[in-house]
Amino acid sequence: MNFFNFSGNKNETKIAASSGRVVSLLNQKGGVGKTTMCFNIGHALARQNKKVLFLDMDPQANLTLLCNQSDAPASEFNIFHLLINNIRELKPLHRPVLLADLLKKSTLNENVDYIQGGSELSGFELTVAGINAPRQLVLKKFIEKNNLLDIYDYIIIDGPPTLGLLVVNILCATNGILVPFQPDQFSRKGLTSFHEIINDISEMGITDTPKIIGYIPNLVEMRRKQVGEELTSINGDLKIDHYEGKLFEAMPNKIQLVKSIAQKKSVFDFQAKDYVELQQKFNVMVDAIITGL
Repeated sequence: MNFFNFSGNKNETKIAASSGRVVSLLNQKGGVGKTTMCFNIGHALARQNKKVLFLDMDPQANLTLLCNQSDAPASEFNIFHLLINNIRELKPLHRPVLLADLLKKSTLNENVDYIQGGSELSGFELTVAGINAPRQLVLKKFIEKNNLLDIYDYIIIDGPPTLGLLVVNILCATNGILVPFQPDQFSRKGLTSFHEIINDISEMGITDTPKIIGYIPNLVEMRRKQVGEELTSINGDLKIDHYEGKLFEAMPNKIQLVKSIAQKKSVFDFQAKDYVELQQKFNVMVDAIITGL
């Protein structure tokens, strides 16, 4: 299926600029720590008095699990239903749920809200396949219609480990991208495919091309001698191909990060000295987001 056929007017998608920004964490490869990065970056922004909305766009909904601090069951509805409700052509599929019903507040920080994801997102591509409206802009139009970028300083999106239409929607709605990856040969191939889809969006010309803020080497086993060589090789690829975005300092595979996630807390909720290094690394990423967008 071609995601990039579009017959509309580019100017129709342009609206007055809002002060808020959308930041997405994406990689077509699973298991690279996108959700953990997303959760901690959002809380780092919130600690700087930024109003943050987590948007869980992964059918696995792991970010939702982290944000839901209580034992209460999640709603039967999720962001998928809000997106479909926003498409007039799909009125027979509309469900009795409003944004206000799914907009939840975090108990960790008053500056953080979230909208849950769900398994229905895996059927997004098939559900919107026959609509006449631009399928690539469903998420963007949902954000615009609800003025979310006037309410929040940052919308942080956790994306699925794919490069399908759901990710295309995320990219079209995004201002800046962070790419967590593990330094290995599979990541090198994945980054190439990722750059190709961004180039396709640029050529599509119906929205601004998102900026790559940076690449995050994550879950790195620093004791492995080959890690340094792999990071150097990937950094060389990025420079040779003239891709924007910095290569952040490697995030080690530390037990402190595992413990914090197991307790559904960010690294900033711990005062112990062995969390300071992780806190500093996330603050560096936040500085890059604030200054780069």
